[in-house]
Amino acid sequence: MSDKIQMKTPLVEMDGDEMTRIIWKMIKDILLTPYVDLKTEYYDLGLEYRNETNDQVTFDSAEATKKYGVAVKCATITPNADRMTEYNLKEMWKSPNGTIRAILDGTVFRTPIIVKGITPFIPTWTKPITIARHAYGDVYKNTEMQVPDGAKCELVCTTPDGKETRQLIHEFSGSSGIIQGLHNIDKSISSFARSCFNFALDTKQDIWFASKDTISKKYDHRFKDIFNEIFDAEYKEKFAEAGIEYFYTLIDDAVARVVRSEGGYIWACKNYDGDVMSDMVATAYGSLAMMTSVLVSPDGVYEYEAAHGTVQRHYYRHLKGEKTSTNSVATLFAWTGALRKRGELDNTPELCRFADTLEKATIRTIEEGVMTGDLAALSTLENKKTVDTETFLKEIDLRLKEML
Repeated sequence: MSDKIQMKTPLVEMDGDEMTRIIWKMIKDILLTPYVDLKTEYYDLGLEYRNETNDQVTFDSAEATKKYGVAVKCATITPNADRMTEYNLKEMWKSPNGTIRAILDGTVFRTPIIVKGITPFIPTWTKPITIARHAYGDVYKNTEMQVPDGAKCELVCTTPDGKETRQLIHEFSGSSGIIQGLHNIDKSISSFARSCFNFALDTKQDIWFASKDTISKKYDHRFKDIFNEIFDAEYKEKFAEAGIEYFYTLIDDAVARVVRSEGGYIWACKNYDGDVMSDMVATAYGSLAMMTSVLVSPDGVYEYEAAHGTVQRHYYRHLKGEKTSTNSVATLFAWTGALRKRGELDNTPELCRFADTLEKATIRTIEEGVMTGDLAALSTLENKKTVDTETFLKEIDLRLKEML
């Protein structure tokens, strides 16, 4: 149809697994393709096809994202032992998110979607807290092994000229045990810092960074030092002009500060801390399904996704032919985020306006009392109606038609 909104450049579309894969198609069919002449380069990141391609499809999708600059990703399964059997996998493939983050060298920013009627579990949080998660290394790129009783384990570093440095990790005496080796690189930490400072300037928000440098005097302290060096050299004056603040604190102090705060800032965390804290913040605001997530690389590549998993329990019910009431908001906002960014980069304001209007229609639907079961359980609105997965999207469409 010629009256559909046109896209100049494709965005990369990464399909996913289970219930979110079902929702993915519904969102496209009900809310996107009737209005937008959708141009995407499609990659199937469903677990079956990852297994079939020996995970090559994940690497291909990340390279395509670097080429086109914007991607939207559905939630995907990271297999465990049960999934190995369920899907008859060749091997326990790594997290697609981890692979894509490493290739793009990006930082993940996660922000709750706030709607009237859903009060955070911490009532002082009146503004959103954005979690900035470093997306490289640490436990996600670890090497680990089980160690027999009587073994001695050392950290060994061999420099290019062949010189060895050894440090004792532990001598196992009287019990077997486990060891784990972590790494990070200055280049990635520097990219993380710059992405965080740029995002803070873009959104005019204070930023905190927290780690445990008092205990980890080399590893965590390196993060602290790089952040401080880059801030002082490149961002201190810009932050002063913008009237925003950067400060470093210990992770346990940060947790205490966050709980007492009103929100409205960016909390930068190392990879594992960000993984955990983003789920905690999302749940405290009401729902992981009401959390936006965007991976931003230092050279300005964007990948939008939902912050939650594949909603396995609802998928099994769906397979039995039962109705589900699955919250699609985070997945929908991944699409709107990607379309808006595509519109910004291509100078297509009508695409940006469509994304903005679709988000407003979604929030209006919930605030008018029409919502999925998870939100109905949280909402304090007096007149609310719980609807199934598809009906919720159709209700958004009714309001979208009015607003366009």
